[in-house]
Amino acid sequence: MNSLLADIERAQRRRRLKKKIGIAAAVVFIIAAVAAVFILFMTPVGDSDVAVIRVEGTILTGDFSGGGYAGSEYIGGKVRAAADDPFVSAIVLRVNSPGGSPAGAQEIVRDIEYARAKKPVVTSMGDVATSAAYMISAHTDRIYLSPDTMTGSVGVIWLFSDQSEMLENEGEHVEVVKSGEQKDMTYPYRSLTDDELAYAQNLVNDSAEDFIADVTAQRPVNRSEIESARLIRGEEAIAIGLADEVGNLYDAIEGAHTLAAVRSSPGDRPS
Repeated sequence: MNSLLADIERAQRRRRLKKKIGIAAAVVFIIAAVAAVFILFMTPVGDSDVAVIRVEGTILTGDFSGGGYAGSEYIGGKVRAAADDPFVSAIVLRVNSPGGSPAGAQEIVRDIEYARAKKPVVTSMGDVATSAAYMISAHTDRIYLSPDTMTGSVGVIWLFSDQSEMLENEGEHVEVVKSGEQKDMTYPYRSLTDDELAYAQNLVNDSAEDFIADVTAQRPVNRSEIESARLIRGEEAIAIGLADEVGNLYDAIEGAHTLAAVRSSPGDRPS
């Protein structure tokens, strides 16, 4: 009987000990969780809190990336995700692109403006950031580049290939059934008529005018500096107002960090 009582007492002690260990473990977990939250929310913003989004290749509309192309939906989705992420304080676009579709760039611009309403967005240009790639860069808070980065090319181009002579030499003949005179004006089996050439030029001019107006609204640059659609070297781009300062990706991250700190300071908050 005494042995049975002793076994019961030992079992009860083990249960009490396990309960105490469980309570202690729970307390430790809670303390660790509170400390983690404190570190995440109270530690000053650092480089790891700046999201870097790469825009590399020709810009087109669509949800894809790679192979020399950057899709507007893919880039825009990353921009919006970073904008909505409470642990991201700023965004850096690392742009290395010759441009691309005006419509694709215009889609990305809307996503950038969405992000800028919430946190700083900065551009870091690589070898080249021209045409449509410059369009999206112009809508960020600050632009960093290298002295020999090629940028600018603020303009629009539309290429038409006339292969009619080659087809004729090869004995190829194309019959066309169409609903309007200009339905096939982009096809290579014939040249453009004078009316089609004038129409195409008007479309290009209208698009270019919108582009130039947009850039001069976003950047402190004179129209005369960019309306020729010329390529502009990084050093000159800073001098005429197309970019802000010389710096690489890490300089841009630090600059974004600084802008985020300024925006989050109490004196910078709206009353």
